[in-house]
Amino acid sequence: MERAEAYGFSGAMSGAFLLSCLLFAAVSRRQRGPYMDEVFHVPQAQAYCHGRFLCAQGTAPAGRLRNAVCVALQWDPMITTLPGLYLLSVGVVKPAAWLLGWTGSVVCSVGMLRFINLLFSAGNFYLLYLLLFKIHQKNKAVSGFQRILSALTLAMFPTLYFFTFLYYTDPGSVFFTLFSYLMCLYGNHKTSALLGFCGFMFRQTNIVWTVFCAGNVVAEKLNEAWKIELQKKKDEKISSRKGSFSDLTRILQFLVKYLLSPKNLVTLTALTWPYIILVSLFFVFVFINGGIVVGDRSSHEACLHFPQLFYFLSFTAFFSFPHLLTRTKIRKFLLSLRKHPVQYSLIAVISLFLIWKFTYVHKYLLADNRHYTFYVWRKVFQRHELVKYLLVPFYIFAGWSFADTLKSKSVFWILMYFVCLLAVTVPQKLLEFRYFILPFLVYRLNIPFLSLYRQLLELAFYILVNAVTFYLFLNRTFQWENSDEVQRFMW
Repeated sequence: MERAEAYGFSGAMSGAFLLSCLLFAAVSRRQRGPYMDEVFHVPQAQAYCHGRFLCAQGTAPAGRLRNAVCVALQWDPMITTLPGLYLLSVGVVKPAAWLLGWTGSVVCSVGMLRFINLLFSAGNFYLLYLLLFKIHQKNKAVSGFQRILSALTLAMFPTLYFFTFLYYTDPGSVFFTLFSYLMCLYGNHKTSALLGFCGFMFRQTNIVWTVFCAGNVVAEKLNEAWKIELQKKKDEKISSRKGSFSDLTRILQFLVKYLLSPKNLVTLTALTWPYIILVSLFFVFVFINGGIVVGDRSSHEACLHFPQLFYFLSFTAFFSFPHLLTRTKIRKFLLSLRKHPVQYSLIAVISLFLIWKFTYVHKYLLADNRHYTFYVWRKVFQRHELVKYLLVPFYIFAGWSFADTLKSKSVFWILMYFVCLLAVTVPQKLLEFRYFILPFLVYRLNIPFLSLYRQLLELAFYILVNAVTFYLFLNRTFQWENSDEVQRFMW
């Protein structure tokens, strides 16, 4: 990092942290007590703060991990994630309280626990910058200012940034996953797997991003072997970057042949064994626990909810419109549509079938009017039974544009990312924008840089969305008929 870039980054990070502190103070003044899921998270963290936890065999209630796992004596059954957030909070707050002489209710108060996520937010800013630097280091046309601007934009990503100010698992989950990804890119795979374990302790589905890190290593080896294969055949018509449907068939044949070779499998195992161990431990956890969820399973049932992929593509098109919605891309899409009408017709038919047979509506989506998803579903999808089918052309364009922006990556990386995207979205019954944060960030980190104008447009859009969200949360409160508590709009 050059000196000017270092100064610029320090200034941007300091300014962003100062702004976050001001917003943090405003949120803490208006909402002093726990809100939404904080009602479960805050008391649990405070129980840990007061030492009410025990490591013993057989202390957990039925349906939870029973063997040699730290289980709180006071555990809320509505909590569905592992206690990574609470353990880390105690590890940060307790030493700070001892050093600064804090006592009484200030230790592990709601504000103190929320401040943990403010620290995670600063860490995410730094990690995003480092990841952008590492992933695009070969692109000499990208200036330091563009990297800083892009990191700032992603750090302000509305769905993630909002939860900086509440005691949720999202900022910490993103922090450890991004850190694991960074270490993977630098070849520190044991450290990456360890950080992946930390991410898993924040949210179990983060195991998918451990697989993603292992997939990065595998994709790199596959791409090297594929280039050698092309050189041997002296076939210049097939590209290791992108190609037609027939090219994809030949690539899949090569993939099967490569992975069936014992020698290649030994090589890949030697490179990815830290991730293999962690994934194996995950399956042991699932077997002993009887499922991936550790708490209220009735509201978190896994299913094949294929339209989640379409919702994610729409979400990505909305937040990445400077990248995805351009005249050039629309023109290219129409040209592709004209060249391959049969393929697109088949994709449309499959999409219609998946929407028809695999659309699920979670009870939370219909009942909780504090979330954006409630209004999206009511204002768009519930207007008419046919609306969900009429959106298929937009889904196809969003999917094509999404894939087109990733064409600089190898086809094996794209296949690996797509598998992880399916694994992290499709099993979710609830339409919840927070589930899209990590797949979106990984996507956004790996696409090429845009012009400075479009980067500024993206940042301005994020700031606008954040401003509207915080305004609604802080000022447009309301009450339910059967409750005296103040309700607030949020993601």
